[in-house]
Amino acid sequence: MVTQAPPILIVGGGLAGLFCALKLAPRRVAVLTPGSIDEGAASFWAQGGVAAAVLDTDSPERHAEDTLKAGAGIVDAEVALGVAREARARIDDLLSYGVPFDRADGAFTPSREAAHSERRIVRVKGDTAGRAIMETLVARVRAAPSIELLEGYSARELLTGDGRVIGLRASGRDGLLRDFFSSAIVLATGGIGHLYRVTTNPREACGAGLAMAARAGALIADAEFVQFHPTAIDIGVDPAPLATESLRGEGAIIVDRSGHRFMADIDPAAELAPRDIVARGVFASIAAGRGAFLDARATVGAEFPARFPTVYASCLAGGVDPVTAPIPIAPAAHYHMGGVVTDARGRTSLAGLWAAGEVASTGVHGANRLASNSLLEAVVFAARIAKDMGEPSLETAPPSSAPARDETGAPDQGLVDELRDVMARDVGVIRDRAGLTRAARAILRIEAAATHAHLRNMALTALLVTSAALTRRESRGAHFRSDFPQAEDALAHRSYLTETQARAIAEEALK
Repeated sequence: MVTQAPPILIVGGGLAGLFCALKLAPRRVAVLTPGSIDEGAASFWAQGGVAAAVLDTDSPERHAEDTLKAGAGIVDAEVALGVAREARARIDDLLSYGVPFDRADGAFTPSREAAHSERRIVRVKGDTAGRAIMETLVARVRAAPSIELLEGYSARELLTGDGRVIGLRASGRDGLLRDFFSSAIVLATGGIGHLYRVTTNPREACGAGLAMAARAGALIADAEFVQFHPTAIDIGVDPAPLATESLRGEGAIIVDRSGHRFMADIDPAAELAPRDIVARGVFASIAAGRGAFLDARATVGAEFPARFPTVYASCLAGGVDPVTAPIPIAPAAHYHMGGVVTDARGRTSLAGLWAAGEVASTGVHGANRLASNSLLEAVVFAARIAKDMGEPSLETAPPSSAPARDETGAPDQGLVDELRDVMARDVGVIRDRAGLTRAARAILRIEAAATHAHLRNMALTALLVTSAALTRRESRGAHFRSDFPQAEDALAHRSYLTETQARAIAEEALK
């Protein structure tokens, strides 16, 4: 079935997608999402807030410096400074839409998070920024006459013709595949967290956008860098609820079962060290049988329900009262620094395709994203894409291809579970060549056995991450190789690969 979409098609209903749609108004745009825009996007779950230099004691230059330090030597300094300088303007945009950021007497009351040298996390009621921002934007989008919502469509494949992207194939709730033709497509499909057994991401964050772009020929960057949040609440829930980093910014400490504050033995910044260091410390304590717990009793205590209501509710649902007991924690796949390569305007290597949000790799995050830079990057690049697009033409010829077919059934859940277990075991917090090679073999087998496009996309993204990790024979940022535990100056640069190159790397490793 063929459908002519508006001139601009945005794939994804998270912060990047909705913000871009609003900035494009009054130009006609369609937003395609697998579910309702009222729920499901990872942006709803963001607890920290938006990083921005809003205090007189701070500056965009200091923000950019912190971003470079956290990114472990491979951040694009020019892009990072540009994003930091645009932060205040994007905060003002969100305020104009009605986002109720925390303020006192008209002034922002930002918090501090790990690896930030200043208090610059602009929040909403402590830990509800993501939900507050998204609920505000959703209301605006639903009221905008220029925005058409295509809810209930899961993206499966980018359509190409004459050397450019010209459309998207998506599966509806009825199982029918539909082709949407559009002369400008924005990928805003989110991250890859659900490729891992333990993740803070929703089920939709399974790497579909990354796989679709790679299969269409787009260049991928920094795929090996997966950030594991060190303080997911370990209560057996999938996805795992998150204990926001703001808790540590307010003084919460990490202890083992005996009450020992072990992060102080690992890094001078202790709990406020970069996330990769904290995640490995937590991982090692759990692996050694000592457990890991976030203790906020002394610093938050009885104020927990009012100051951090989301975390408080999640803990209570899991049988833990954080007012009186430490919170059990574990590292969880949280954010992907890699993605589809874009330039400073959000353009990918494929004509007709832009990317924003977690699916994109802009150069801002390097090897380790600085806390709360993700929402900032999403709105900055969404605004840049809207400015860059101009008025796309409707004159796009459909490609020559076989008729769309029905998509019946569902991905083999056994293979999906196996893929997630493989990624957690062999492409997780700590990696080595043996595990990565074992993962590559399993991923190729799962991909070959897949009969559903959803699983094939998951497998391709998993292969991109694994192949990039095999190639980077060092430890840097969120990528830690136990067989190459030191950073190498010669490798202090971003990594790039295509689908073809990723397959070649995996095949070579299996010889």
